[in-house]
Amino acid sequence: MSNQSEILQQSIGPETFLIVGLGNPGRNYRNTRHNIGFMVIDKLASDLSCAMTKVQNKAIIGTCKLGEIKVILAKPQTYMNLSGTSVSSLLKFYKVDLSKLLLIHDDVDVPFGQIRMRPGGGSAGQKGAESTIQQLGSKAFPRLRMGIGQPPGRMDSADYVLQPFEKADEQVLKEFVERASDAAKCFITDGLDMAMNRFNPKI
Repeated sequence: MSNQSEILQQSIGPETFLIVGLGNPGRNYRNTRHNIGFMVIDKLASDLSCAMTKVQNKAIIGTCKLGEIKVILAKPQTYMNLSGTSVSSLLKFYKVDLSKLLLIHDDVDVPFGQIRMRPGGGSAGQKGAESTIQQLGSKAFPRLRMGIGQPPGRMDSADYVLQPFEKADEQVLKEFVERASDAAKCFITDGLDMAMNRFNPKI
């Protein structure tokens, strides 16, 4: 019986997760608040020794393993508002189930330094998440929302997210990105519920 199970498992192949960080391509946007999704993917790539060298489906991608689990890391290069075209095509190409997609993006409604993992929901005005929902035709996929806080004073949110992080935020940002990378790895190995329980509480 166990031999049959092993043969079946081999024929199905290892499960695959698609972890997508949202941002804008180009040097001008590299350290901006809107690109924190890219930052998390870069940290994950470092943690998993994953070379982000391939360009496919309008994204920079890397393929690696976490244990026996196949992981595809992706940074769409479409600019934020069209991110969904890349996410959708990658999902179809790699035949990844929606439950194994994790979308990582900034969120002005969450305090800076706080993580909010969710099984789905609306975009809350985040254009990349909105594009992804539209292209997938579903809100039912996991998110890792990275809190960047509200803009100061009367500054417009669109201007705020395109500004670089303050020098004073650098240490918190470094720890925040590291924690988000750990949360994504927990999602892959232990599931969304475990990741939410461990990483959503305020620190």
